[in-house]
Amino acid sequence: MKIALGADHAGFELKQKIKARLQQQGIQVDDEGTVSTESVDYPDFAKKVAEIVAHKQADLGVLVCGSGVGMAIAANKVPGIRAANVSTEYEAEKSREHNDANVVSIGARILDDQLAFKIVDLFLKTPFAGGRHQRRVEKITEIEQEECRNVK
Repeated sequence: MKIALGADHAGFELKQKIKARLQQQGIQVDDEGTVSTESVDYPDFAKKVAEIVAHKQADLGVLVCGSGVGMAIAANKVPGIRAANVSTEYEAEKSREHNDANVVSIGARILDDQLAFKIVDLFLKTPFAGGRHQRRVEKITEIEQEECRNVK
């Protein structure tokens, strides 16, 4: 499994901890930055990770900022991305199982390290259930494709 990982300055320290934990588990990590706690613009890092996932250069993506909200919003602008802003284990599981989310976005200012680790672990290990959920995910994709055509 290969994970694309990104954070802004608020999420940098937690990103580093998540990266180390994933690598200890034998998971390949593509760290797209940032590289310090110096202020940066979160959309830049959300876009990098989202494009890697959308182009199937990584299996899933993990984004970390202060709240997780901005990263999720920015990532969801990339066609093919279903980014979920997650703050509970239940949301992590259901975003994968029911929505086939391919990027998880978490808030370093909201979650303690242990909960963040549990959320990321659950997100990565939960498979998409398919079935009735497949039809719903396809409808999301149809909306996205329709909007892309309307913009042109």
